Amino acid sequence: MIELQRPKDLARLRRLALNAQGLLQAQPFGRGLEGARRAIGHVGYVQIDTISVVERAHHHVLHTRVPGFEPAMVDRMLRDRDIFEYWSHAAAFLPIDDFRFSLPYKHAIRSGQTHWFRKPDRALMAELLARIRAEGPLRSRDLEAGARKQAGWWDWKPAKKALEQLYMEGELMVSDREGFQKSYDLTERVLPSDVDTRMPTTDEFASHLLEQQLRCHGLVSLKGLTYLRRNADLRQAVKALADDRLAQGRLEPVRVNGGEVFLLVAGALDQPLPRLDNRLRILSPFDNSVIQRDRLRALFQYDYQIECYVPEAKRQYGYFCLPLLYRDEFIGRMDCKAHRKRRQLEIKSLHFEPHRFGDDAVVSAFADAIGNFCRFQGCESVSLTAVYPHRLAQPLNLALESLR
Repeated sequence: MIELQRPKDLARLRRLALNAQGLLQAQPFGRGLEGARRAIGHVGYVQIDTISVVERAHHHVLHTRVPGFEPAMVDRMLRDRDIFEYWSHAAAFLPIDDFRFSLPYKHAIRSGQTHWFRKPDRALMAELLARIRAEGPLRSRDLEAGARKQAGWWDWKPAKKALEQLYMEGELMVSDREGFQKSYDLTERVLPSDVDTRMPTTDEFASHLLEQQLRCHGLVSLKGLTYLRRNADLRQAVKALADDRLAQGRLEPVRVNGGEVFLLVAGALDQPLPRLDNRLRILSPFDNSVIQRDRLRALFQYDYQIECYVPEAKRQYGYFCLPLLYRDEFIGRMDCKAHRKRRQLEIKSLHFEPHRFGDDAVVSAFADAIGNFCRFQGCESVSLTAVYPHRLAQPLNLALESLR
């Protein structure tokens, strides 16, 4: 067991993790549409989220890693069948090459495991399936005509529930999207003929998860390898595979500050890594690099919680705070909202935590980053309401003058 406690060793571990996530280089996957294809193939999934106070998470994650990315590229990749939509640990876009690894969960849902609905309406599902088979793709909006606006999935009409159940069981796939309006069609008509549709064994699935997580995270914990997956057999197979590779010397364990143990490919810490630059990155709360909060805390000593699900009176930082990454540290968080009609980005609060960098460097990096982020939101100006610590308010306001 390698014990990592010295700041120099921990910094190298952080760089390994950030590099694997594509967060150290300016364009690790290339640019534009082709870069977006490579990025999602590398990171394994991009989480879909409906919150729209700023650009949605599935756009934000790719924008962070791919210069020249445009939100319309996600819909293009879906239509081109480079990606497909399904459930990972949450609703996500996934590489089409990984399609077969969605089959075990679909099989579990068909076999009675509950995802959302305990008692699916099988008769209605059969009617919908027959309609789609005869008439072609069905848009989700086709089931909403004349209906009052609903509060959430738990209020969906029976037809929408049946449609979603067919999708979760794998009978249907999302064939196209217009924003959050999805079109569903028969899986056999959506899925390209050359896609592997063999049901993976549990051992094959375990191997896929281990390889994928090592590739996109650089280092993994046993808990993180099966993050939010309830399949006990899969968790056991993943542990057995990791133990086997540790015994063979293909993986090595490292303990961080006497606490959490991570596994990495043997010799990975000795490999050359890209140098750190001085760009500040504004991340989505659902970014692949921060979604596992325990891992984030162990590696970066960054205690992060998205507070949109927290009662307003108990919020510490704001409704939708975005993590701020500078060099190899998470140095703060920003609560903001894009006012699209007036094309203004409102920074409600900006919190910087104690860090080892000078104020001038951080202010300059933030000003550069917010300009790019503002353009990504389709905004032309920025307002800044509150800054912590207060000493940074004046230099930040001066730095943002050109964006007023």
